[in-house]
Amino acid sequence: MSDGNKTEQATPRRRQKAREKGRVARSQELPAALVLFTAVLLLWWQPLGVAAPWRDFFRQILNAAVSSELTVTTPVLAWSIIEAVRWAAPVVLAAWCMAVAAMLAQGGFIFSPAALAPDVARFNPVSNLGHLFSFAGLSRLLKSLIPMAVLAYLFVSVMRRDWAGLLHANRMGVRAALGWMMTHAFEFAWKGALVMLFWSGADYFLQRFHFERSLRMSQQEIREEAKEAEVNPEVRRRLRRLQLEMRRKRMVQDVSRATVVITNPNEYAIALEYQPETMPAPLVIAKGRNRLAQQIKQAARWHGIPLVENRPLAQALYRAVEVGQAIPEKLYTAVAEILAFIYRAQARAQAAAAGHAAGRRPVEG
Repeated sequence: MSDGNKTEQATPRRRQKAREKGRVARSQELPAALVLFTAVLLLWWQPLGVAAPWRDFFRQILNAAVSSELTVTTPVLAWSIIEAVRWAAPVVLAAWCMAVAAMLAQGGFIFSPAALAPDVARFNPVSNLGHLFSFAGLSRLLKSLIPMAVLAYLFVSVMRRDWAGLLHANRMGVRAALGWMMTHAFEFAWKGALVMLFWSGADYFLQRFHFERSLRMSQQEIREEAKEAEVNPEVRRRLRRLQLEMRRKRMVQDVSRATVVITNPNEYAIALEYQPETMPAPLVIAKGRNRLAQQIKQAARWHGIPLVENRPLAQALYRAVEVGQAIPEKLYTAVAEILAFIYRAQARAQAAAAGHAAGRRPVEG
């Protein structure tokens, strides 16, 4: 059904199904931006409070160096760890709380077995490289480069504004030079944190817009969902079993149209159909596990459909593609290699058959 007919807002049931699959409106950049902003804010708020402990800490180290020999048994390491923890603990704790709050605000923590299922296609470097140069991959790359470009512009603008001070930094005292460096570093830090915060906020609203758009339903889908909710659970279970059995029988029948059947070899079987003249990409017309996989392979042998064993590809296709859908871009390369192998084998067989027929042709005399 085309997206033009999906004009209604998603129902709670549809949202629940999407959540069970691990799909929520979420920006990956927002928690990191909030953590950075919180850390910069706390570092600005507490510098005077931490100066005295660090001063006492260094004084103790110098006294220990003067009064005794520094060895591995000297408690300098313990002092260092204690002071570092005292200084970093508030910042780390606040940043962690902000990251958790950002996750909760974007749908909370979601445990989805479907999203956590292993996908061997992720480890295929060829398909991953093709996915990187797809439109979605280039969009993500551009989305990452824009804030980096803004941060680079901020850094250059700050340096150009006070370039004279940088050139004369070697004439300053140590305290003045450190103060100048810390002032400009903190200026760049809080401006960069604001840029990342605004950018991640815009990214969140963009992700939410696309998510809500993907959940839209047609009026027919809403009626079917309401009708399904009204059916008795036992009757619904029987209907689902009948529908599943009918789909399985139809899938086995559709194997006759397949170009190739990819197997695991015993657990999975996926039938692909590809007509280069009419199809932009191969379609999955049947798939099954265990007993259904054996039925698909038996039907393929009956109709003379090639069977190709490829364990990673079979598992990836079974998990990633539903029946009637085209294979994803990340699997194009792997499937194309198999189809090319089959086409070459068929061409050789046809050439051999033609040569054999020509050799048996009677000589006219």
